[in-house]
Parts: sequence; structure tokens; C-alpha cells
Amino acid sequence: MTDRPELDAEHPASRHVVIIGGGFGGLACAIELGNAPDIDVTVVDRRNHNLFQPLLYQVATAALSPADIAEPIRKTLAHFSNIDMIMAEVVGIDPSSRTVSLSDGELVPYDHLVIATGSDYNYFGHDNWRMFAPGLKSIHEARQIRHRLLLAFERAERARSEPEKHALLTSIVIGGGPTGVEMAGAISELGRFMISRDFRNLQPDHLRVLLVEAGPRILAAFPEHLSAYARTYLEKIGVEVRTGRKVMDIREDGAEIDGEFVPAGSIIWGAGVKASPAHSWLGISGVAGGRIPVDDCLRVQGLDDIYAVGDTSALVGSDGKFLPGLAQVAKQQGIYLGKSLRRGHAVSGFKFKNRGNTAVIGRNAAVFDFGKWTMKGRAAWLLWALVHVYLLINFEKRLLVSIQWVGRYLTRQRGARIIDETADGAGHENHQAAIDSATGRP
Repeated sequence: MTDRPELDAEHPASRHVVIIGGGFGGLACAIELGNAPDIDVTVVDRRNHNLFQPLLYQVATAALSPADIAEPIRKTLAHFSNIDMIMAEVVGIDPSSRTVSLSDGELVPYDHLVIATGSDYNYFGHDNWRMFAPGLKSIHEARQIRHRLLLAFERAERARSEPEKHALLTSIVIGGGPTGVEMAGAISELGRFMISRDFRNLQPDHLRVLLVEAGPRILAAFPEHLSAYARTYLEKIGVEVRTGRKVMDIREDGAEIDGEFVPAGSIIWGAGVKASPAHSWLGISGVAGGRIPVDDCLRVQGLDDIYAVGDTSALVGSDGKFLPGLAQVAKQQGIYLGKSLRRGHAVSGFKFKNRGNTAVIGRNAAVFDFGKWTMKGRAAWLLWALVHVYLLINFEKRLLVSIQWVGRYLTRQRGARIIDETADGAGHENHQAAIDSATGRP
């Protein structure tokens, strides 16, 4: 191993590190810098909380509440005397003056800058679809999906015709990656349980869940035998898996899939992601969906003292491909960079250690890909649960989620089935009118 150049020769006594983003990468970097004697840290995020996104689909399907998987950033960092937090939106970066511009006009100076702004869903030029088909990147979107799902059941209970019931109880999940697979399985299990237990005028065959994937198979990043297992399990619990199909249009009352219009009460988007617009703040061209090219020390190419981690960075791995946008990548990069900044230099370049890729499909069913070997079924599901509990931000969240999962497994009850009348910005009346029109109701 060879020593790297010092990260800061001009400010050896006191350095100011600004971290944009309080997600997995940004928070891991900040924690590594906690209580460093010669470093002041400022974390900037437009939200006041850190969110455990891998379990956000469970908020959307009423298995968990938002507070179960979110923690105020200030609370997480409160015991580090050298870390401050600013809740604000970043709109620009000036490398020449070493300042970060906030939306309210304030300028935040830095000695070292860490960009950890994550990613957003890519609607491939159809950004107007977002209001009808929210993704799963924020608590607001999860609450919006939950609201539409639960409200559709309440409306279907009072529906006058069979076509109207079928339309309201049809959910379309777009994208066959882990998020889409997890959502489709969870919606099917939630719906069939609620219909059999809580609703008097609905039957299980009223429920329809479509998982639409443009590619030839779901879970394309996993080995083919795990993809086949996932498809078989989803179809067993009532999910219609449509591969090789493209979504041509999305409206308030449904979606057009390869020329066929399917009326639906709820639509969820999980078809692709793109990096945040951080590359435009630096005046550089993004790669691989807008990600910022970095060297093996995570330094932005051509810019000293600016670094990028997680989904917003583009670093080629040992296989010659860009590292995937996974939480474990962001967290490992954040830890590595925090240690490097704390020392004042990086001892060696970042090396990603793959802990395995996973997706949960339903009750007692998940898949794990460790590269050289794989797991599926109940054992993979138990391992998935253990890993996700372990990765939660603190002991309180781990205990809370574990208790709820055990209770839910024994009773099949979903404790967060609350309809928030303010959650859906699209408007209840307009959505109902659209369904009425699609089903011919006067």
C-alpha cells in the first residue's frame, strides 16, 4: 500500500467538512468524523431525517409506520460535538470560492466537500407520470401509495358494479427490480388478507396485482434461477407477472401497457433510477444516469477536495462495471471517506466488499445472491430479516421493528392501516371520477 497525498495542506489545524445528504453514505461519513479534534462538520439535507429506504415499501403497504424506519439526523449526530446540521436545499456549488449555495441565498464555506445526494426515480422523459405513479424514495411517496391502496378498498366496498370493483382493486407495479417485486408481493398479501377478514362485499378474485417489466425477466441483476423462483412465487400468491411489456402511458385511472389500457386504483413506479442533479452544480457531465465520475479515493475527477459517494458517484468496480446503487456501497464508501478525511490522507483506494444482494418476495420467501453461492426460500427470508434489522439506525428501531414483525407474522395483521386524507396530493374526487369514467359508471 502506498500513501496518498494529503487531503488538505492549507488547513492542517482546523478543517471544515461539508456533507450534502444525510442518507447512508453521508451519515456514515459524518459518524466517522464525529468528535475528530481538528475537524468541524456540517451536514446539509433538505429533510430533517435519515430514512432506511429498503423498508420503505413496508410503510407503503401498512406493515410499518414512517417513524419505525426514520430517525432525525440531529438525534443521530447529537453526541458528536463537532457536527452541526442544516436543514436546507442545495442549489449550487462554487469550487473556486469553495462554497455551497443554499436555496435561501446563504453560502456555506468548506475545506472538503462530500456529495452524497443519492438518486431519484427516472421516468424516462415522462415526468408528468409521477403524480399518477409515485415511486418509493420518500416518506411522502410511501404515505401517498398507502393512502391510495387503502382508499381503493374502501371505495370498492361501496362500488355498485363488478367492473368498478375490479378497477379499484387493480394495482399496477411498474418495474421488475427488487422494489417492484417487493411491492407486488406485499400488495397481494395485504389485499387478500384484508378482503378475507375485513370487507363484506369483496371477494379475493376482485383483487388484481400486475407487475410489469420491459425486460425479459424480473430481478435481472440476480441469477436466472433466483429470478425464476421469484416469478413462480409471485404467481402462486396471485401476482400477474408481465415481462417484455412496455408502459406507453399512465393516467389517473390506469395505464396503457403495449396498447392495452388497464384501469387501476393504484399505480406504483419502480422502473429505473437516475442520480441527483449534483453533477450540474459542478458544471461537469454526468455518466451512467447522471452520476459523478470519481477516482479510487472517491475524489471528483479534476476537482480537489470535492468527493462523491453512493448513488451519485460513478466508480468502476473490480468487474469493470460501475458499482451498483446499493445501500451497502454507499455506507462502505462513507466509512472509507470519513476515515480518510479524519487521517488527512487515504492509505489505499476504495475497494467494495460485496455482502450480497437480496430481495424479499413475500411471507417466508426471499432471494440472496452472494456471487459464488445463492439462497432462496424461508432461510433467505430469515436472513433478509436479520440483516435489515441489524442495519437499522439504532437499537430502539431494531427492537420496535422486530416486535412488529413477530406480531405481524403470528397474526397477519397490519397495524399501520391508517388513511390520511391529506396524503394524496392528486385529489380523491378526481381519481374517483376517472375510475367511474373508465368503468362506465354514470
